[in-house]
Amino acid sequence: MLMLTGLITVIASILIGFTLAGGEVLVLLQWSEFLIIVGAALGSVLIAAPPTLLKKILRALLDSFRSKERSRQSYLKTLRTFYDLFIVGQRDGLLAIENHIENPRHSDVLSKNREFVRDEFNCNFFCDALKILLAGGVAPHELEALIDADIETFETESKPIIATLSKVADSLPGLGIVAAVLGIIVTMSSIDQGAEYVGRHVAAALVGTFLGVLLCYGFMSPIATNVEHVLDNKVRYLEAMKTCIVAYARGHSPLIVVEMARRTIPSESRPSFLELEKFVRRKDS
Repeated sequence: MLMLTGLITVIASILIGFTLAGGEVLVLLQWSEFLIIVGAALGSVLIAAPPTLLKKILRALLDSFRSKERSRQSYLKTLRTFYDLFIVGQRDGLLAIENHIENPRHSDVLSKNREFVRDEFNCNFFCDALKILLAGGVAPHELEALIDADIETFETESKPIIATLSKVADSLPGLGIVAAVLGIIVTMSSIDQGAEYVGRHVAAALVGTFLGVLLCYGFMSPIATNVEHVLDNKVRYLEAMKTCIVAYARGHSPLIVVEMARRTIPSESRPSFLELEKFVRRKDS
């Protein structure tokens, strides 16, 4: 929602400022210039990115529009879910959690946290790591290395998404110049049509440069930065889950497990120790 508000603010401020300066908004509606710039940008992405990367870019863009920073309450609920699951393992033995991680949506522990079980990637990440632990024969440090490899793979796959979006943003001013040059070519080929005709077409050509710069610095570059923040927040969440799993594999109590994970949570969303302790022990949470 905040991202959409920012985009609207960019558009509104430019249009209002242009109008206050005496400009006519309709002059900016040069669809041919817009088609050249946006079409060429999309074409360059199709040239540069394989189909799998295109799917990831679309998914990342959708996530950036609808995702919000994970709140303190969300982290508390997640840690409470892990605490409850590990309490089951502590009380009934490690194999008692097998049914919960095999069918998380039907688990009477994990399914209480709808946000967690609906996020297929995070849920599978957590459950798959615990399945390795249940299989036995894997030392805690080896399990940690496996989870680190999983996180590293996610980060490696995320880098081309940000790089591609950034390159598209960097190309937009140049494509704006291309559109402007094409507009000047059209103008010069009809220079005998009179000053009014020439002036109108020169203005249209300049709109191409304006659109290229605006789309770069007002839209694509900020969107690429937002996508980077969203992916970084996902990595932080994975790190918190990793800390939980590894701490449990090392034999720590459920309360110590979630406390160790709490310390990996970003400071702006991190609950206090007492807040976490009260929340995980509370029967109605």
